Amino acid sequence: MNEKELLIRNETDSSLHNWQEKEKTALELLKLVGQLRFDKSVELVLFRRKIYDARASEILNDHLFAQNYVNQPLTVDLSLEIVTALANIENLAPAKLDIGKLGADWLKEKDNHKSLTDFIHNKLGECIGENKGGLEAKDVVLYGFGRIGRIAARIIISNTGGGEQLRLKAIVIRPKMKDRYEEACKRAALLRQDSVHGAFRGTIDVAEDGSELVINGNRVKLIYAGSPTDIDYTTYGIHDAMVIDNTGVWRDKEALSIHLRPGVSQVMLSAPGGGIPNIVVGVNQETFNPEEDKIFCAASCTTNAIAPVLQVVNNEYGIERGHVETIHAYTSDQNLLDNFHKKPRRGRGAAVNMVLTSTGAAKAVGIVMPFLKGKLTGNAVRVPTPNVSLAILSLQVEKSTTKEEVNKLFKQASIHGGLIEQIHYSDSTEYVSSHAVGMTTTSVFDAPSTIVSPEGKNITIYAWYDNEFGYTSQLIRLAKYAAKVRRFSYY
Repeated sequence: MNEKELLIRNETDSSLHNWQEKEKTALELLKLVGQLRFDKSVELVLFRRKIYDARASEILNDHLFAQNYVNQPLTVDLSLEIVTALANIENLAPAKLDIGKLGADWLKEKDNHKSLTDFIHNKLGECIGENKGGLEAKDVVLYGFGRIGRIAARIIISNTGGGEQLRLKAIVIRPKMKDRYEEACKRAALLRQDSVHGAFRGTIDVAEDGSELVINGNRVKLIYAGSPTDIDYTTYGIHDAMVIDNTGVWRDKEALSIHLRPGVSQVMLSAPGGGIPNIVVGVNQETFNPEEDKIFCAASCTTNAIAPVLQVVNNEYGIERGHVETIHAYTSDQNLLDNFHKKPRRGRGAAVNMVLTSTGAAKAVGIVMPFLKGKLTGNAVRVPTPNVSLAILSLQVEKSTTKEEVNKLFKQASIHGGLIEQIHYSDSTEYVSSHAVGMTTTSVFDAPSTIVSPEGKNITIYAWYDNEFGYTSQLIRLAKYAAKVRRFSYY
C-alpha cells in the first residue's frame, strides 16, 4: 500500500470511528431521555422532533437538521450535557422541553451564567421545586375510529408515560359484524398498519370477547353502540371524560349535546361546527373558556393550516384582501370509482381525477379571526394523493415588503413565539408532499416558493400540511388545553 492509499484509508477509518463515537453518545442520551420520561414525566424534543424511541443515527441526523433553526453548531455532546443536568435535578416537574432550544440559548448566553446547571435553573425555574406536582390525566373517549380517530389513538398512546395528560379509556364504534372478536381484530389491524402513516410502534392485543384493546399496556374499552344515548360511560369506569367525536354525524351544539352522557363532561368535534367555539390552537384558544363551553370543535384541517400563516402576515403587514386555493388530498367522502354523489363533481373517481370543489376554510377563518371576516375567498381542488395538501395564499397587504423579509419573518415564527408548534419552515428546493407526511405542525412554509410583487404589496405563500396527522396533532393540543392539563413547556 503506497503512501496515498494509506492516507485515504486512515481518513476513512477516522471518519467511521468518529461516527461510532457519536452514536455511543447518542445512545447515552437516549438512556437518560427514557429515564426522564418514565421517572419524572419529562418529555424531551429536539426542535419539535421527538427523541424518545428514536435510533442513535436518527438523533445524529436531528442535530444536523437543527442547523435549519440556529446558525451555530449543536452537537450531540452538548445535548448529552444538558440532559445529564436535567436528570440530576431532583424536583423537576412534568414538562415538555426542547433541548435544541436550550442548547441554542446556552451557546448565546453562557457568559452570563456560572454554569450550565445555573443556566437551566434560570430558564426552567417555573417547573423546579417542591409542590410542583404532576397533573391528573383526563379520560378520553374516541367516538368513531376512522382516519382521525386512529391517528388520535396513536398520538395519545405514544404520550402515555411521557408526562401523560390524556388517558384513552374507550373507543365507541357502530358494530358492523356479528362476531365482536372478529370486528375488534379488524379494527386493531387498521390501527397496527396504516398505508400512509406506516406501522404503529408498539403492541396491540385484543380481548377474547372483543370488548377491549390493550395498546402498549393501556386497556381501552371497545364500546359497540348505535347511538350515544345507548351508553352510560360510568359503567366502564369512565368519569369526567372528554368525548372526541370523529364521525361528523353531529355538527352543531344541539346535536352534539347528545354526547353529554353520564361520565362525560366535555365534547370536542374533529370538524367545523355550528353554534360552538371553532378553535385553532396558537391563534384563538384564549377566546375560549372550557369552563363555560362544554361543546367545542377544532375547526377544519385547512383552517388550522392557513390561520397561523395568516396571523403572521396580518400582524406584520396587515391583510387587505386575499384568496386561498387548496390543493387537497382526496378524502373518504369521495367515490373511489365513478358513482352517484350528492355533491357536484365528487362522484367522479378520486384516484384518477383532479376534482374542483368548494371549501369553507376562507369563511371559517373569519370565525376564528374576526378581523379577516369578508376579506378572503377560497376554493379547492381535490387531487389523486391520499394525504398531504397544499394551501396557496395570495394576499394583498397594506405594508410593502420583499421575498427575503417574508421568508425571514416566517423563519423567526417557526423558532420563537406562540406559533412554533404550528409553523415549520423549509428552505429546501426539493420539498414535495410526501415530505410532510407525519408533520405535527399545521403547516410547512415553503420558503423558495414565496412570491412578492415588484411593489411589495402582493404576497403569494405556499404552505404544505398533513391534513391527517398535522390536524390531529392540533386536535390533541386543543384537548389538552380544554382539559387544563397542558404542562410547562420550553421551546
